[in-house]
Amino acid sequence: MTSYTHQSIARAVEDHGIDTLFGLMGDANLFMVDHYVRACGGTFVPVAFEGSAVLMALAYSHVSGKVGVATVTHGPALTNCVTALAEGAKGHIPMVLLAGDTPVINPQNLQNIDQRELIKVTGAGFEQIRAPQTAAYDVAHAFYRAQVESRPIVVNMPSDFMWQEVSHQRTVFQAFTAPSFVPEGDDLDEAVGMIASARRPIILAGGGASGARDKLIRLADRLEAPLATTLKAKGLFNGHPYNMDIFGTLSTPATYDAIATSDCIVCFGASLHHFTTDKGALMKGKRVIQINDTVTEVSKNYHPDAALVADAGLTADNIVYWLDEAEIPPTGFTRDLDMGALTAHPLGEAGKAGPGCVDYVWALDRLEEALPKDRILTTDGGRFMTEVWCRISAPDPRSFIVTANFGSIGLGLQEAIGAGLAAPDRPVVLFSGDGGFMMGGVNEFNTAVRLKQDLIVIIANDNAYGAEHIQFLDRKMDPSLSQFEWPSFADVATALGGHGIQVASNDDLPKAIAAIETRDRPLLIELKLDPNDVPRMRL
Repeated sequence: MTSYTHQSIARAVEDHGIDTLFGLMGDANLFMVDHYVRACGGTFVPVAFEGSAVLMALAYSHVSGKVGVATVTHGPALTNCVTALAEGAKGHIPMVLLAGDTPVINPQNLQNIDQRELIKVTGAGFEQIRAPQTAAYDVAHAFYRAQVESRPIVVNMPSDFMWQEVSHQRTVFQAFTAPSFVPEGDDLDEAVGMIASARRPIILAGGGASGARDKLIRLADRLEAPLATTLKAKGLFNGHPYNMDIFGTLSTPATYDAIATSDCIVCFGASLHHFTTDKGALMKGKRVIQINDTVTEVSKNYHPDAALVADAGLTADNIVYWLDEAEIPPTGFTRDLDMGALTAHPLGEAGKAGPGCVDYVWALDRLEEALPKDRILTTDGGRFMTEVWCRISAPDPRSFIVTANFGSIGLGLQEAIGAGLAAPDRPVVLFSGDGGFMMGGVNEFNTAVRLKQDLIVIIANDNAYGAEHIQFLDRKMDPSLSQFEWPSFADVATALGGHGIQVASNDDLPKAIAAIETRDRPLLIELKLDPNDVPRMRL
């Protein structure tokens, strides 16, 4: 059947089972989007800023497990996606961006740039549509690469191809998902020997081990070892009696001390970032075994004593087998631990805040109790975020989105919207700072309103760029350049079609909690904070 290139591209997206496309239309992609909606029956989510489309697709991918897809036009539309693409590349999130390009025959087009070189600096992959006849194949190859390379892949679509006639052929490449092998030989023997001789081992899971929960628990129970996670695997061991929660700089002081007494850390699916290891301090005097199914993640940030390139679950089962064969007794380490003390973060003080403000930690503890339990938790970047990570729970790693892979602020609301579309029957909770919301939240809050999403946004408003404010104060300098007189975010949210509530005293918080229970549109709760009394980031 003869069709046009833009129709073939739209059908190629449909061929991959994609029913939601995020984007902003322009010269090079508008006809493709139109065909995707009208002929393919897909849903198009229009955004206010191009980078938002990429961020929404990233969150959609994380929550749904599918490949998220976005589309923008060429030139400045693509440059507006650079930060979002870097976030996705550093977070190892598979997604496809269908990006227009200026006509090949018109190099003097005002919006012409070398888009391949632009994409390279973000860490994303680049896939060129080579000719109209190869469009479906090239799109399929981009989907394949996104899955096996675990990063965004940008498909470059020259606009002068769009109305050329082609014969569309359905093309989908299988992304092989068989687990990595179970290792054998000296490396395995060395790793098992270290674990067998340990007296105070800890089982640590990263985001790459989130599918192996039950098998890791079986290994921990066999060893009588406590469990812990990296930040990205937050929530993986919820409900287990020996769950130490987040390992590293985000641990409670008591857990940090307990980690220091251990003699062996068995790490599954973690790259051992310096926040996890506290720049190596938490690994000193211990045997460290790293199991990861991606060879480039092994020794990427920390060189372990033993390493296995293998599947987390299969390897955990294999270790249990050899421990049983050798009749290695349990360590008894968990019997010595007071888990209640290890996981208890210091409480906030209701009376600590000055006039016109609330104590941030006290408010977080109240919100943890009041927010919907089946939530998807999303955080923007900023000084406020580490207390949220420690105090606000998430049901499981897939229900927890960190938008700090690139260290940017202003990405949270867009990802919250994408998460909501991936799981429309669940509420999404976003914590953002005032600077991040002004940068990237204001322009998309109305998108959430238009989509009628069940979204709760909580703004930590200290009227400052908090990280910079702290640095000025530490050097006894005037912090005024880091301070801002923002508008009332509660009023802005209401003006944009949502419901906004400002919390400027302890008495205001019950009203906000009541609004959570009765919400019927996107809700924004603005916590007014003293910039001199916000906890420091625990990083």
